Amino acid sequence: MPGTHVALLRGINVGRAKRVAMAELRALVEGLGYQDVRTLLNSGNVAFTVRRAAKGDPAARIEKAFTARFNFSSRVTVLTAAELADLVAGNPLDKPGRNPSRMLIAVLTDPRDCSKLQPLARKDWAPDALAIGKRVAYQWCPGGMLESALIEEVNRLLGDGQTTRNWATLTKLHALVES
Repeated sequence: MPGTHVALLRGINVGRAKRVAMAELRALVEGLGYQDVRTLLNSGNVAFTVRRAAKGDPAARIEKAFTARFNFSSRVTVLTAAELADLVAGNPLDKPGRNPSRMLIAVLTDPRDCSKLQPLARKDWAPDALAIGKRVAYQWCPGGMLESALIEEVNRLLGDGQTTRNWATLTKLHALVES
C-alpha cells in the first residue's frame, strides 16, 4: 500500500528502561526502506512514505526491526494518511473549548475489536463520554485519564490491541502528514 503512513509505537519512552531517541527510531524506519521519515514528539509517532516497491506489512516490519535493535518490544499500529484524516474528521466528541489533552483516542490494531467496545457504548459514563469509530474509540475524560473508569474499562477490554494518543497529538500528526 503505497503512500504516506503513520506508525504509532506503544510504550516507548515510558520509564527509564524503554527510552529510544527519536533520531534512532527515524534511522530504524529509514533502514527498512521507507522514505520521508519524520517523528513527532518524543513518544513513538513516526510519519513515513511507503513506495510501491515496498514489500510486507509496515507494522510487522517495524515491530520486528524495533525488537531486534532495541532489545525490547513495542506494539506498532500503522494508519494510512487517509485513515488518519478520517479519524480526525470523524471525531463526534470534538467540541470547541474542550481540552485536547483530555480527549483520548484508542487506535485499535485490529478494527474488528471495535465489537468488544459496543457494550461500553451503551453505558452512561458521565461526565466521561465514549464514541466508537471505524478503528478507534474516542474518549472524552474531563477529569483526566487517571480518574476515568471509562479509560480503565477500554484498556481492560483491548489490552495491548490498542495504543492511545491524546487529541492534541493526533491533530499534530495529521498536520505533519498533510504538510
